[in-house]
Amino acid sequence: MSSQAVDPIHDLAVIGGGINGCGIARDAAGRGASVLLLEKGDLAQGTSSASTKLIHGGLRYLEHYEFALVRESLSERERLWSMAPHILHPMRFVLPWVPGLRPRWLLRLGLFLYDHMGGRRALPPTQSIDLRRHPAGAPLQPGFGPGYVYSDGWVDDARLVILNARDAADRGASIHTRTEVVKLDREGEHWTIHARLSSGETSRFRARVVVNATGPSVLALLARANQSTDRHMRLVRGSHIIVPRLFDHDFAYFFQLPDDRIFFAIPYERDFTLIGTTDSDHHGVLDHVTASAEEVAYLCEGANRYFSRQITPADVIWSYAGVRPLVDDGSGKPEAATRGYRLELEGKEGEARMLSIFGGKITTYRHLAAEAVDMMKPLLPTLAGKEWTASAPLPGGDFPMTGLADLLAGLSRDYPFLDPNWIDRISRAYGTATRRWLGGARRLDDLGVHFGHGLTEAEVDYLTAQEWAQTTDDILWRRTKLGLRFDAVQTSPLSRWLEERS
Repeated sequence: MSSQAVDPIHDLAVIGGGINGCGIARDAAGRGASVLLLEKGDLAQGTSSASTKLIHGGLRYLEHYEFALVRESLSERERLWSMAPHILHPMRFVLPWVPGLRPRWLLRLGLFLYDHMGGRRALPPTQSIDLRRHPAGAPLQPGFGPGYVYSDGWVDDARLVILNARDAADRGASIHTRTEVVKLDREGEHWTIHARLSSGETSRFRARVVVNATGPSVLALLARANQSTDRHMRLVRGSHIIVPRLFDHDFAYFFQLPDDRIFFAIPYERDFTLIGTTDSDHHGVLDHVTASAEEVAYLCEGANRYFSRQITPADVIWSYAGVRPLVDDGSGKPEAATRGYRLELEGKEGEARMLSIFGGKITTYRHLAAEAVDMMKPLLPTLAGKEWTASAPLPGGDFPMTGLADLLAGLSRDYPFLDPNWIDRISRAYGTATRRWLGGARRLDDLGVHFGHGLTEAEVDYLTAQEWAQTTDDILWRRTKLGLRFDAVQTSPLSRWLEERS
């Protein structure tokens, strides 16, 4: 079945609903452009929900002399924190010194640069510690002594994407998920975009400029538009595991391994520990990327070098993997490949143009988006004004950077029938927007069906109506992280509820 409806000509069509695509859509919509965003699956379904969930400068990038990237990333940490203090919060990282690996002078030098390169203001500085006395030393094996504690940030990566899309839509952007672009035709000064919907129907859209923000599929989309490029991408798979909580404090860990790689161990969703990541060249399909058995074993073995509590693959509650689209700079090892980005504009003056995004990392998405929109200003007269996103909160983030405790206290006071752990979760997901769907509820029954673990019909209604959720995976793994707690029996009623309302 085919639909012949054709949209008006948009100023801008962003293809790709990951962090870069949604960030660009938000920035451009806020500057007055008519924006269309097309995503073949769910928002943040790919790489953007499969990160280590850190907003960080990239301490290890200093070893590869990526000073500009580290400076840019560090300058964005507190800016993003101020934009979204509900989904992003500061975290202190413990870096043990290990004899025989990187020398202490190198660690001290790197952390000194880290503290002073990026305009740190609110985050505390690096401290030297003795792990024999520090609380973070208690879960570790005996023998660790000197170490360092430094600052970075944690973020709910999928929600960061979704909130950018929500803000873009609030500013007039048209967001279409489950809409796969199969072909692009340049027709004079505009593109005709042929897309296939999840129903099997086809549709066409038109736009003056196309932004190719498809991440690992950037070259494939160029081919669908009959565009050539001399760029080469290096696809690197990063895998993570989640295990029952290995420590009872709020510090995270930055660990070194004898092969010169590093990994993190991060407190996650109150009862778990997230461990990752790996760096492996990826040559397989890009849909349904999973962690290999070898990668899971590698991460378990790495954790066992440090923690007293030993783990095996059998302890892994969940694993996930994402493919990072890196600019191929000829690096020998995957972990050495640059995390920087490049913007490439295709087409000639007087014809429709395409801007392709190569590379990037979640920490620098906002700056990348602003640079991309600035590049398009000469092409689109409707784009007005300068970069604005640095000081504009994301939905639900309109409260002070350090005001999350006050938000929690207010919700606990006004909704005393909710479990404190539930309030903690929803506050960190929705911020001030939590009250939009809690409304005037005075008891749990007022929120409709309770699917379990604090997920209610009122919340699911909000996610489907306001955040483009359609499936149980959308809700349990990307909008919330309740997939870690739901079993198959609990998931079935939610699945039926969604089917009945689709």
